[in-house]
Amino acid sequence: MDESVSVREARANLAKLLDQAEEGEATVITRAGAPVAAIVPIEEYEALEEAADELLARQALRTLAEEADEPRASLADVLADLFGPSASDVA
Repeated sequence: MDESVSVREARANLAKLLDQAEEGEATVITRAGAPVAAIVPIEEYEALEEAADELLARQALRTLAEEADEPRASLADVLADLFGPSASDVA
């Protein structure tokens, strides 16, 4: 079961909490009794990052499929919108 500690306890026991994370235990940090952050084993964090990347990629593919017939902007168009026309476009 995950441990829960206050911000004050987390500050006072950071080294211990990091040791626990290395051993596979997550710790939830609370402020005024409400969870605000967590110290988790790096493997769990990396798995979460991979899952988020996969979810975003699936959403992008779904959007592309749904908008297959819609006109698209080229990279040059996007860059021009962001940075203005290039020197070769102005001349």
